[in-house]
Amino acid sequence: MLRILPWNLAVKNPNIIFDDADFELAVDQALNGGYFHAGQVCSAGSRILVQNSIKDKFEQALIDRVKKIKLGNGFDADTEMGPVISTEHRNKIESYMDVAKAEGATIAVGGKRPDRDDLKDGLFFEPTVITNCDTSMRIVQEEVFGPVVTVEGFETEQEAIQLANDSIYGLAGAVFSKDIGKAQRVANKLKLGTVWINDFHPYFAQAPWGGYKQSGIGRELGKEGLEEYLVSKHILTNTNPQLVNWFSK
Repeated sequence: MLRILPWNLAVKNPNIIFDDADFELAVDQALNGGYFHAGQVCSAGSRILVQNSIKDKFEQALIDRVKKIKLGNGFDADTEMGPVISTEHRNKIESYMDVAKAEGATIAVGGKRPDRDDLKDGLFFEPTVITNCDTSMRIVQEEVFGPVVTVEGFETEQEAIQLANDSIYGLAGAVFSKDIGKAQRVANKLKLGTVWINDFHPYFAQAPWGGYKQSGIGRELGKEGLEEYLVSKHILTNTNPQLVNWFSK
């Protein structure tokens, strides 16, 4: 029997920050988007797009906050970020640091295993910010699935949309702006299954979840998610049947 299978595949989710956004909120949610669960979630906002007029200020504020993220054991109440899933996966994340540097990007903070003795036996990787990026780079286009974000600049609303859509993936993303009309206009033009405005990572059981393009097919959650388990049937009853007389008249 053939069955319909919803697929949740790879991602590279954009986080668009306009210069009229609530600055502190945008920085805070960039951290939430990029480092929640050490970036090992399909909705991670690993690709940050910042309007050029605030890009330098934003990068510095982000770096300052990232330096303060507390790594450690998840059972410790003070811990803010834990390890990655396996040795193989940490090796993969480390290999992307080499790729980023080879492509000309700058590892502004992180990019390595932590130096602390109490973390040396764990699979920890420092939260990382990579700057001087452009869309042609593998570090921007490929899913790292770790505590790594890239930062790119844009000048206009149209350029932000173009850059965000320049991806083979399309699961989720965010737009930060105090101009809700503009934010909604941009959200409507993004080729993403979910777009958050002035937020990152909220999920609701009543809202559909799933991607565009190579991020997958089908939907989970919501009415659409329930319908993935159903098969449609069409039954027609002719209440006034007539002779057709097409053949052998």
